[in-house]
Amino acid sequence: MRHINFIDSFVIECDKTIKTLLGKPETSNREVPGNTLSEPELSETQKEQSMRLMRINHAGEVSAQALYQGQALTAKLPEVKESMAQAATEESDHLAWCEQRVHQLGGNTSIFNPIWYAGSLALGAVAGKVGDEWSLGFVAETETQVVKHLEQHLEKLCEEDTKSRAILEQMREDEAHHRQTAIDAGGKALPEYLKQTMSLVSKVMIAASYRQ
Repeated sequence: MRHINFIDSFVIECDKTIKTLLGKPETSNREVPGNTLSEPELSETQKEQSMRLMRINHAGEVSAQALYQGQALTAKLPEVKESMAQAATEESDHLAWCEQRVHQLGGNTSIFNPIWYAGSLALGAVAGKVGDEWSLGFVAETETQVVKHLEQHLEKLCEEDTKSRAILEQMREDEAHHRQTAIDAGGKALPEYLKQTMSLVSKVMIAASYRQ
């Protein structure tokens, strides 16, 4: 088997970036939650709200891809790298599901996705460089906040939109699992100021993605 050198790794990572931003990530081929449900009859207002919420979640998954990619690049322990890769695959599922649903609802993904991707990739790489326990702690806190946002979106989503609801519920389950996996692997609790900073950045992303 040929050894993967720096150039090989660079090409692989560039390929991941392009596929993420162009909406063609490599997924686990899990069935889309709610795929067997019929398309609900929504008012234009309900459809618009659902589309915007799903666009926010899609932007979050773009960030998640970059975060895991950055951490996998700089993680030191092989088992941590493997854990990051597995989580990234499941996040790819979420990315594909959200994009499909956004288009079904007549919308487009956020124009700011390249910005979210670049910022998250840098953050992930820095977290991985600092140390695996802090990197895992960063994942755990990120997933904690993601689960909270998903629960808020489930509350805002109209009851009629069962297809979007099925996707968000499965995402919530997966994200909670990722959080626990990171904690079990030795993730450290982050300082409160860092948690607050992450929350603030998340709010900026949500506000921008909701609009465009």
